[in-house]
Amino acid sequence: MKHKFLLLLLGLVLTVACKENTEKTQSPQESLVEIKDGLYSEWYPGKKQLKFRGAIDSMGQRDGKWEFYSERGLVLSMTEYSHGKRNGFSIVKYPNGRINYRGEYSNDEQVGRWTTYDTTGKVIDEKIIQENP
Repeated sequence: MKHKFLLLLLGLVLTVACKENTEKTQSPQESLVEIKDGLYSEWYPGKKQLKFRGAIDSMGQRDGKWEFYSERGLVLSMTEYSHGKRNGFSIVKYPNGRINYRGEYSNDEQVGRWTTYDTTGKVIDEKIIQENP
């Protein structure tokens, strides 16, 4: 149940972040979002550490590899997108850097083998999800 909640929470965060088309600012002087040459970058306040980075398509939707970073600079998640939908490999890590879960998406749906680990790296769940026709 805990893992389903984490998956739901991550999906909600990614969905909300994906739908934002406005530029966020902390103050009039400091922009926390930069879109340059089809690459979206978002920083934590202070603009010292990257928070999100990934490519966007001509419609402003996620397209290609997207990464989420901790405030210490560790990559906490990486997900492949195609025109705003999750397509391809996805991995989410605990703050200690160990893998929480990993698997694949096809057209925004989980498919194939999904593996969940505890904070020490031990496999605690593994399932195979068949692709919907």
